Amino acid sequence: MRLLLALLLPVAVHAQTPRPRAREAGIVIGSLPTGALNAITDVAGVRVGQVTVTGGDSINTGVTAILPHGGNVFRDKVPAAASVGNGFGKLMGALQVRELGEIESPIVLTCTLCVPRVADAVLTWLLGQPGNEDVRSINAIVGETNDGFLNDIRNRPVSADHVLEALRTAREGPVDEGAVGAGRGTVAFGYKGGIGTSSRLLPARAGGYTVGVLVQTNYGGDLVIAGVPVGRLLRDGRRETGDGRPSEDGSVMIVIATDAPLDSRGLERLASRAFIGIGRTGSSMSNGSGDFAIAFSTAESVRRRPLAPGLVVRSGETVATDAMSPLFQAVAEATEEAVLNSLFRAESVRGPRATIRALPLDSILPILRERRAIP
Repeated sequence: MRLLLALLLPVAVHAQTPRPRAREAGIVIGSLPTGALNAITDVAGVRVGQVTVTGGDSINTGVTAILPHGGNVFRDKVPAAASVGNGFGKLMGALQVRELGEIESPIVLTCTLCVPRVADAVLTWLLGQPGNEDVRSINAIVGETNDGFLNDIRNRPVSADHVLEALRTAREGPVDEGAVGAGRGTVAFGYKGGIGTSSRLLPARAGGYTVGVLVQTNYGGDLVIAGVPVGRLLRDGRRETGDGRPSEDGSVMIVIATDAPLDSRGLERLASRAFIGIGRTGSSMSNGSGDFAIAFSTAESVRRRPLAPGLVVRSGETVATDAMSPLFQAVAEATEEAVLNSLFRAESVRGPRATIRALPLDSILPILRERRAIP
């Protein structure tokens, strides 16, 4: 037991793999340009922290934390909304988000049976923030996918220290992808899934806003890349997919950030369009899949700070309903590319039941070139 505990100490993981992102391999999704990092952190102020938890071949899991800004999230709330594609999963805190249209905590992703422990650690972190000394109610937001195929999930190996480390080290800048953080033990389309991210920039005539997406992929279907049914083509070529197990069920968590000034209604509409990107990758969001999207706006004009004494109305204009379509296109494109990045960057992982191998790029890239999905 002491050896296992030593192996599960929090470790911040940085990029370790030479595998390319989808765009680096020549795959261009959609028509909108990406941000400088092609990541959720292209939305100014957004921070991501990740801790990967491993132990031999049994433990493969972790924590991924997304912070909307670097201040006190409880005191400086941001508008938010959640959308459910298929509800076979857990998004703790979603009910209050839907009721009040705002978030007051980081969004933390982990494994299914670790949600309560993660939420408790988030409470510890928030209660300890300067200015929160008298706080008696906090809505912690924790999402999950089930990594029980590659992880001894019943052991519930994620600890408070792992969560606090992810929150403490959350930073702007590049985001590690693949089998890291909450994506360490996930499986997508029978291959190694994980964490992926992407972003899109709107043209000036559409507001010049940025939309960033981060996904935790653990779902199935018939893999499609840039419109090419590579999953079916690989099977036709008598190549095995992953470990050969059925890959229809599973889950995906989608976190969306934007600097567009949106209220909760606009953010709910934006979040629902993320599932277009999921569908483009070959998923039909099966009965056993938990597919959740949560979106928030970082725009200063729509922050939910405490009202001054005597005020009862918040000021701040939002994007007009008729001007939402470019944002819908942006989130669909960014979600699709984030999924591909989670697959492209992930390396094979050995777990207690089997080894899930990485997406075989040496087989897939020639198919995409043949079908002219890669210029």
